[in-house]
Amino acid sequence: GFDPNIKKVNEDELREPTDKRMFVLAAALKEGYSLEKLYALTKIDRWFLEKFKNIIDYYKHLPAVDSNTITSEILKKAKKIGFSDKQIAATIKSTEVAVRKLREEFGITPYVKQIDTVAA
Repeated sequence: GFDPNIKKVNEDELREPTDKRMFVLAAALKEGYSLEKLYALTKIDRWFLEKFKNIIDYYKHLPAVDSNTITSEILKKAKKIGFSDKQIAATIKSTEVAVRKLREEFGITPYVKQIDTVAA
């Protein structure tokens, strides 16, 4: 996932489009780099940078809760943003199985929206 703890911030790595750049980008957002500075370094569209920032902002919010205090709303928002059960577990110091069980207790289940691509 988009984990800010995998790589350290390195502006040279931000400039070069590689398969590891997203992790450096996550670390930079966590360290407080502005969207404008990141745009200047990466030339990644600001819309995408804003979406990445939303993920990191929520990532920073999650450690304020733990497996005993996480609410249905917090868990649901984390899932909507795209966090895996494993990522949530690591952030709230729990296990993936415990998060999955909690998610199921809260009735938070995955679903797929189908879009009719051949509609007239």
